[in-house]
Amino acid sequence: MRIVSTLRIACLALGLGIAATPSLADSTGVVPDSTVAVSTAAPVDDSALIKRVADLEAYMNNVAPAQLTGIPGPGHNGFMMICAALVLFMTLPGLFLFYGGLVRTKNILSVIAQCFGIAGMVALLWWAVGYSLAFEGGNAVIGTLGKAFLQGVGAAPNTNYSAWVSESVFSMYQMMFAIITPALIVGAIAERMKFKAVLLFVFLWMLIVYFPLAHMVWGATGLMNGVWNSAASIKAIDFAGGTVVHMSSGWSALVLMIILGKRKGFGLQSFAPHSLVLTAIGTGMLWVGWYGFNAGSAVAADGVAANAFMTTTLATAIVAFVWPMLEWFKTGKPTVLGFCSGAVAGLVVVTPATGFITATGAVIIGVMAGIVPFFACTTMKRFFKYDDALDTFGVHGVGGTLGALLTGFLATHDANANLALNLKDIVGHTLWIEQLKAMGLTIVLSIVATVVIAFVVKALVGLRPEVEDEVQGLDYAEHGEQGYHFAE
Repeated sequence: MRIVSTLRIACLALGLGIAATPSLADSTGVVPDSTVAVSTAAPVDDSALIKRVADLEAYMNNVAPAQLTGIPGPGHNGFMMICAALVLFMTLPGLFLFYGGLVRTKNILSVIAQCFGIAGMVALLWWAVGYSLAFEGGNAVIGTLGKAFLQGVGAAPNTNYSAWVSESVFSMYQMMFAIITPALIVGAIAERMKFKAVLLFVFLWMLIVYFPLAHMVWGATGLMNGVWNSAASIKAIDFAGGTVVHMSSGWSALVLMIILGKRKGFGLQSFAPHSLVLTAIGTGMLWVGWYGFNAGSAVAADGVAANAFMTTTLATAIVAFVWPMLEWFKTGKPTVLGFCSGAVAGLVVVTPATGFITATGAVIIGVMAGIVPFFACTTMKRFFKYDDALDTFGVHGVGGTLGALLTGFLATHDANANLALNLKDIVGHTLWIEQLKAMGLTIVLSIVATVVIAFVVKALVGLRPEVEDEVQGLDYAEHGEQGYHFAE
């Protein structure tokens, strides 16, 4: 009797609808001897109780319930709302402070305006068609418009993606990814692209690159969703956005910066960051927000999220150490910019792997992410002489590509049992080949689409401001404001 009563109390506390045994305490607060206590509750069908207790276990283990279908779980929902807020925090204010500190004084507001503008416009696109095209049915390449304007997106979970998280929460979480991805491109073309050109480019890029790519990698019927789609043609994996976010934005940034051309005076005058303090603050915000990015990609407060939290921390901390140590060895001084660049590089490279690797895998990624992007942002950049203003390609393009490849070698069932669903025969063997296929498709789509979009935008509104406006600074020329007012 005591066991059944305890189960009833537990079920009631978790909202499972079982009548709890009334309190056995009398007015003095003394509980009578349990051997004579008798429940006054109405008889309960034991089979129903067993099923509901099974649903309680399903909730704790983040698996589909047997009875409570269509009901969100408050703990998982709360976790995902916090993660969504953290991912938005990465863009506003994390990214614009990180980027803003790296540009010259006269251009900091232009970076902030671009991040805000992208956030608002992408939110409108996401509401209108983006979520539906990325996550609603469809074929292997693109979804349908069945949930355009977020019709039917409410409190009930979309069981294609989560058993316990409301689809409304899931859609907002994914919208934050859609916001930060094109905002990353801003770093490559900073200080030399018109505001209206940035907005038009992002508008077209989201429709042609991001929404299809998000569907292919994460959509239930996606071409490259190896974990969950047994029919996926490319059985690749991407836990939190190595291909979707970092490779797409990084490779597009490389193409766009080449088409756009170098900043006025590049190679002839100093383009030193105007405030490494702001950049360091932005780096800290990005690191904190990234836990929402990576741990939240488990779409539940479960063991996979816990593993992602651990691996994200290890890899990031190690790269934040390795990068400035390489600087120290090469130039004689470890810089604050090196610590910041290393931290972001670590976050980028571990992103596609974070929910699929062990702690040791994270350490390996930490070391590799400190070496390869460092080389890309220093030696390779100087050799090819392209003007990657804030190292978007070196960190996100090269780092995201490295992370996607390393994921193929380091992913293991020990870290994530879901890898055994459709990939048990290739994890630890030929998964890296599938990763290469996904990487190649992502690079081709990003490059070809960016070339087309850039020239369309150039024809319609132009890409660059007038020379005098660029020299004056985009803050005043484009927005009529100044980031700083210095006393005479």
